[in-house]
Order: sequence, then C-alpha cells, then structure tokens
Amino acid sequence: MSEDNQPETNQAAENENPQNQAAENKNSQDQVDNTSEIQEISGNALSNALALKDNNPKLFYGAIGAITLIILVLISSGGGNDEALKNVDISRLSAGQKYSLKSPNSADPAAKVRLVSVPGSTEAYDDTEEADRVGNCKHMPQGTPVEVLGFQDAYGKEKTFSQVKILEGECKDQTAWTLSINVQ
Repeated sequence: MSEDNQPETNQAAENENPQNQAAENKNSQDQVDNTSEIQEISGNALSNALALKDNNPKLFYGAIGAITLIILVLISSGGGNDEALKNVDISRLSAGQKYSLKSPNSADPAAKVRLVSVPGSTEAYDDTEEADRVGNCKHMPQGTPVEVLGFQDAYGKEKTFSQVKILEGECKDQTAWTLSINVQ
C-alpha cells in the first residue's frame, strides 16, 4: 500500500510543478515590467533636468545649490556624541550634609561656581570689579567642599537656592548662597 501512495504523491508533485513555474514566470514578468517603468521614469527625470539646464541654467544651478545647502544643514545639525547635560536631583540635598560645588551647565572643568550674599541675585549686574559681602569668595572653583546650611524656595520650586559654608581654602568658614543645582 505504501508503494501505491508513492506514485500518487509523485504525480501530485508533478502537477503542482507546472503551476509553480507559471507563477514564477508571472512574478519575473512583473519584475521586468517594474524595472522598465523605473528606467522610463528615471530617464524622463534625467531628460527633464538636462532640458532645464539648457533652458534656464539659473534655476537649475539654484536648485542644485538649495539641495546641497539642505544636505549640509542636515549633516551639520546631526547631533554628535557629546554627553547630554545631566539632570541634577536637588531633592536629595539636606541641611547639615557635606557636598562639593559643581556646575552641571559647564563643560569646562576649570569653570567657577558663582556664590552670592543674597539668594536670587545670581547675575543681576556685573560686579566683577566690586567686592560684595562674600568678598573675594564669590567665584569658587568646582570641587570646593561645602556644607549646606539651609535652603530658599523660589519660582514655585522647593530648594532652589542653597546656603553653603565653605570648608576649605582661603574662604574657609564663610557662608554664601548658590543655586542648588551647583551643590552635588
């Protein structure tokens, strides 16, 4: 009985084979038609562009310049691998704890952190030549150890400003205010 089933299976495979071949022939014919359509469209576009070059060269070269400019803008504004600014969590700060000064908005490690005598007066005017109540201690290097003494809310946010006591250096034991994001 198994011998009888084998010829039937072979006959069924042979019957399907011409159908598969016809389907494959139809697919290859569709691909040829699509390829010829694409060639026709690209040929028409190329001939139209060359005709535009001959008839109106200012428009032709202006269009090339505009396309080039758009490509250059897209390439140059592509981001980069610069590290994104880190979000600083100021809710973790607590009075009496020791931290260090660090400006998260600066990529320069030699940048100074601004300290002021009154919270909120961070850059009201340029006082680089005047000494305020903090004296020479209004621009501290990053990494300066400080102790947080208290906080001031502003702009509808808690702990916007921190009152700090400087723990080392020529400004040791002086107090001043800074933005809480500068205390890390």
